[in-house]
Amino acid sequence: SVGITETHFTHKPGELSGGQQQRAAIARALVNSPDFLLCDEPTGNLDTKTGTAIMDLIARMNREEGKTVVTVTHDPRMTEYADRTIQLVDGRVV
Repeated sequence: SVGITETHFTHKPGELSGGQQQRAAIARALVNSPDFLLCDEPTGNLDTKTGTAIMDLIARMNREEGKTVVTVTHDPRMTEYADRTIQLVDGRVV
């Protein structure tokens, strides 16, 4: 679960908060069960608790369903979920 309730199903995107929009985008990305997830700042608009729940969900999909996950983030806490990290500084791999 990404934390979107049925009460939000009829809302237009502009009627949702930034965090709700982020969770709706994640739900749309996951609904067809893709083999590959490219996550650009997946927790950027979320509070810490919700962000952790989302990353736990994505990590579980990687671990249990064999999904390939590539995450781009500025949040160093997200590296806890990674098997491998690549750091860029001034556009170069370091």
